[in-house]
Amino acid sequence: MTHAHPALQPATAIVALGRPDQLPGASLVVPPELTSTYAAGAPTSYGRQGNPTWSAFEEIVGALEGGRALVFASGMAAVDAVLHGVPVGARIVAPAGVYNGVDSILRSGEATKRWRVEWVDITDTEAIAAAVVGADLLWLESPTNPLLEVADLAAACAAGRAAGATIAVDNTFATPLSQRPLELGADIVVHSATKYLSGHSDVVLGVLVVAAADAQRLAALHLRRTLGGGIPGPMEVFLATRGLRTLAVRWDRACRNAAILAARLGRHEHVERVRYPGFGAMISIEVRGGAHGAAAICQASRLISHSTSLGGVETQWERRRAIANEPSTTPENLVRISVGIEDVEDIWADLTQALTSVEPQP
Repeated sequence: MTHAHPALQPATAIVALGRPDQLPGASLVVPPELTSTYAAGAPTSYGRQGNPTWSAFEEIVGALEGGRALVFASGMAAVDAVLHGVPVGARIVAPAGVYNGVDSILRSGEATKRWRVEWVDITDTEAIAAAVVGADLLWLESPTNPLLEVADLAAACAAGRAAGATIAVDNTFATPLSQRPLELGADIVVHSATKYLSGHSDVVLGVLVVAAADAQRLAALHLRRTLGGGIPGPMEVFLATRGLRTLAVRWDRACRNAAILAARLGRHEHVERVRYPGFGAMISIEVRGGAHGAAAICQASRLISHSTSLGGVETQWERRRAIANEPSTTPENLVRISVGIEDVEDIWADLTQALTSVEPQP
């Protein structure tokens, strides 16, 4: 497999890496290798251990994050691989209002006394520094999902390192085009690759990235993927690699759209609060009319997809508290918007007609 020059800019690396060796007549694309078994004599002998299609995707994501990547069957499979390495009886520090899948698995571990969790305000660096003393794992998410709160990652990671904790950062919302947590002191970077990395709402996938020199941690996570069976299908990874090739242009367009819409939503009479971190393509709004108003507005859209994921080319929105396991830290009237790459005026037209079509109940 070809390896582009390390000085390449991210937008170029996305396109150039993860390619077959350019021998005469060679394909430009690593195809989906549909096999469960390999001939003996090589490091990979069985399909749970590795696949060339995975390797292409991992090479690109690893380079973007500045480390070595491992692809998983889903974002939650990647999360599980990290948490599997936490010792029984450990103490975990995590954001109050963390993504609901992570919230659920952490609370489940609390209920069975697998570990103890201390929940912190992710925007309060002093609180993080105090809580992480004696902790085994510091789980960070910035911006958070769906409150879009932003941590001082460099300061939080420094506190975690001083305390001797393993530091994991969910970078799904920011992508490596906006921040690279390994450079800020993280040990593990987590992505739901279902979202921006693949970008077309057609695969479920996760990925972990560790520092290139951290061979022991990489091996432990690889073993967990192999023995735990959290492996992706080659076709899903092939599609994700194809989607990843356009990340830079998709991210640029979606971020520009989000900045315009956040400013306009801040002036809309039916919007009580706009949560927008100042970068990225996610916006959360708190609308007039409580839970009823938020639900009705989402159902009134014509262009915007009323659906529960994010990071695709299409704009999506939903009332997050409608999700059964959503933490109570999420307001009842909060609508999370994943801004897509459509023409911004078409998105705005649908937003405004939906917001104004529903009469909020007192």
